[in-house]
Amino acid sequence: MTEKVDARKFMEMAIEVMNSSIQEPRDDKVSPKVGAVLIKPDDTVETAYRGELRHGDHAEFALLERKNRSVKLDGSYLFATLEPCAPGARKFPKLSCAERIVNARIKKVWIGIEDPDPTVDRKGIKYLIDNGVDVEMFDSDLQKQIRKTNKQFIEEAEQRAKQAKEEKAEIVLSEKENVESTAVLKDFSQDTVETFILKAKLNVKFDSEEFHRIFLQLGLLAKPEKTYLPTGLGLLLFGQRPQLTYPNALIRATFKSNQSEDIETIEGPLTEQADKIIKWYKNNIGKHIDRSDVHRKDIYDYPIEVFIEAIINAIVHRDYDIEGAPIYFEINDDAIIIKSPGSPVKPITLEQIQKFSAPSLSRNPKIMYIFDQLELVEQRGLGFDTIKELPEKYGLPLPIVTFEAPYLIVKFPRSIAALRKIRTQEDLSNLSDSELKGYEWMKSVETFKRKDYEIQFNFDTKKAERHITHMVKMKLLERKGSGPGTYYEVIPTE
Repeated sequence: MTEKVDARKFMEMAIEVMNSSIQEPRDDKVSPKVGAVLIKPDDTVETAYRGELRHGDHAEFALLERKNRSVKLDGSYLFATLEPCAPGARKFPKLSCAERIVNARIKKVWIGIEDPDPTVDRKGIKYLIDNGVDVEMFDSDLQKQIRKTNKQFIEEAEQRAKQAKEEKAEIVLSEKENVESTAVLKDFSQDTVETFILKAKLNVKFDSEEFHRIFLQLGLLAKPEKTYLPTGLGLLLFGQRPQLTYPNALIRATFKSNQSEDIETIEGPLTEQADKIIKWYKNNIGKHIDRSDVHRKDIYDYPIEVFIEAIINAIVHRDYDIEGAPIYFEINDDAIIIKSPGSPVKPITLEQIQKFSAPSLSRNPKIMYIFDQLELVEQRGLGFDTIKELPEKYGLPLPIVTFEAPYLIVKFPRSIAALRKIRTQEDLSNLSDSELKGYEWMKSVETFKRKDYEIQFNFDTKKAERHITHMVKMKLLERKGSGPGTYYEVIPTE
């Protein structure tokens, strides 16, 4: 097999195939549209879509079992638009698609989007990785296409997660999915739970039998014997004081300036932590009043929407299994810094995060689901869109992302001048302020033409060409193509 694969080409092919999927002949639910592409060891390519050969057949099943049952597929590559179902998802003796992929000895799988049901989300991916299969996600723009095509299926899958059924998950993503034996149901904050019930439109009463069944299905309660007990996730999300059990499930916030210093510890259930840290941020970041409109508006010294996306991401996606590691949050004169416990969740890489091109994938799908129901997070799949707008919309530098075990560290420079202090490489010191501002915009778009740069900053052709030529010589940019088709690509840095 040819080692180098044009992954984008086959992602797009899988999406094209996906659109041919056939709806099952049933009225109670919508079937997902799923496409799969298989690259065999001899470089031949074969495709399948859901329902292609028989109603209800998964695309991977059709491809591996119906079309290639007697074919040796060791070392093949597979592209699938939806996360393969995990062990336990199908009634015995049926195998899940993830098991079939492992049994076929597929070398690498590219996956479009994770399973939209938060009770099984990412478990198929984890099974593949744990069994030696390389996994990558589709590009984020293609993920959006898949979600749009499957909008109704995704909404129904999230709704089904609330329905009562008692099934034991075979794959555990976090220790916090297990029952927390030191806690009881009375440790839940009834007010916090009832807010969730109202916003999620569950139409149940706190501590009722229907409530127990739904929270059991969501993985927020467990029933090891005769009594319903909180799971670790349930306690984190709805406990009155979850820090009594998990002392580092909190945020340590610090404000530093030449004039003062303020330190605060943000505790309580995770949903309340989000509200508390946003209020603390508003009180400390500084603001002025915009009187240009009929209604006065507070303008914060750093865009509030960017901060909200970053801090909510830290709360939702941090690794709660790491002991002794809270979230650290700092505001100082030069930067806003968020330190979140946990390395990038596989198969997401640090490089993808540093380029703000990481596909959508949650470390904690159930926490993500609760935050989504409470309207505390943006729609799935938006990724880093708000953060990537910093150079173009606000004229601010992109954040600097590093990993220093066990923390993923995101530093948001508050100005171009602050960027020079935080990032001290010699190459950036040779850029003028105007060039550095332009370079930050270039990183946010990754590829561009000279005309795009002229329009973005209202530069004349000579000035734009001078900036670009300088950056090409400094090996910050690479010139591609020729003549009218010439464009420029940002060269990745450390």
